[in-house]
Amino acid sequence: MPFLKSLLPGILAIALLLASGLAAAVPAIQNWRTANGVPVYFIPARELPMVDAQILFNAGSARDGERPGLAKLTNALLEEGAGDWSADAIADRLDRVGARFSASSRRDSASVALRSLVDPRYLQPTVETVARLLKEPTFAPDAVDRVRQQMLTALRDRAQSPGAIAQDAFYKALYGNHPYGSPPEGTPASLNAIARAEIQDFHRRHYTAANAVVAIVGDLDRPAAEQLANALAGGLPQGEPIPPTPPVPPLTASQTIRIPHPSSQSHILIGQVGVSRADPDYYALYLGNHVLGGNGLVSQLSQEIREKRGLAYGAYSGFSPMRQAGPFLLNLQTRNDQVDTALQVAQTTLREFTANGPAAQTLEEARQNITGGFALDLAGNGKLASALGAIAFHGLPLDYLQNYIGMMNGISLEQVKAAWQRHVQPDRSITVIVGGDQTAPKPAAGS
Repeated sequence: MPFLKSLLPGILAIALLLASGLAAAVPAIQNWRTANGVPVYFIPARELPMVDAQILFNAGSARDGERPGLAKLTNALLEEGAGDWSADAIADRLDRVGARFSASSRRDSASVALRSLVDPRYLQPTVETVARLLKEPTFAPDAVDRVRQQMLTALRDRAQSPGAIAQDAFYKALYGNHPYGSPPEGTPASLNAIARAEIQDFHRRHYTAANAVVAIVGDLDRPAAEQLANALAGGLPQGEPIPPTPPVPPLTASQTIRIPHPSSQSHILIGQVGVSRADPDYYALYLGNHVLGGNGLVSQLSQEIREKRGLAYGAYSGFSPMRQAGPFLLNLQTRNDQVDTALQVAQTTLREFTANGPAAQTLEEARQNITGGFALDLAGNGKLASALGAIAFHGLPLDYLQNYIGMMNGISLEQVKAAWQRHVQPDRSITVIVGGDQTAPKPAAGS
């Protein structure tokens, strides 16, 4: 053990050198369209004989309309039957070739992802299976009822979780009747009201070539990647582009929401409307937030709340940009009897940071932390494919990965201060506090 411990500094130094080299060696993104017009983003990665692919659709919960949960239910049903294949048959087809499949739904997008060996014996049946799930889902009545019940069970669990209760209340207060305010998980009433025909119609309108992008990372050359993209997306109907989500109105006044809950700790969320992913100020805001609350225990929020006062195990903040303005959110947990003190410290820290900005040296340390970890954020085909999917869905520049470090290095302290003062208004925010119920168990003596 002493010998191994003596080697650790050298191992870490080598890892950092390799990481910085990887950042410089990120290959260029290749881009084209399939025969039916689906944009494809491709990065060759020859290190392993594998491929990761994502197909993202403009089909998130912002499209739920009067049926919260519809997008998530539709997405979850894709692997529950397609054509004449049952859910068991689909699982068996993927298991036989060692492939991985996943489906997910968020506010803006819904997606499916696959991972497979590139050997045609494994890749071809994987792609055939996924393409059929996208084109011919059966939405069988028994599958609809089964997945609906799973979502209802998850809702009951959320109703007992103070963190989930706080998050749901925050989004409802922040976005109101805007489509981003629709709860992605749905509500018991909406889930029970969704008819099979509505699921079929949602799929028909949203899972189309006009609303899709494909991201591929793997051990393929360009012709093989083109063949893969066409096999995955070529069978999608053309469809019509879904209109953009409307802009998010700014907050006009502060609001504090207190929700009793029988827990020994209270969850505190403080936030407001942030920025879209396309906003040019996003990068300066991200860099500044790394100082405020995005860098774990060394961030200012954690220092003020945890280290100096022992009010919480940690405190964090971050921007979650979407196609329209996503939230800026600060969150922490503290004992019920410390809520007012922790809240005051958090608000004061945010107010002072917005007014004064970070110290120059602290900003440089944050910058180095971000750029130094950039390669590790992309290490592995799965991480790289996720990053490429975000680039594809948000229409970011093809040279985004190559220019990221240079872009971060080019952001000045003055730009960070100006961006924060343009976009963050500490005196116009939503505050949600869940906890403080007098029936909550009290902490044990000495804790």
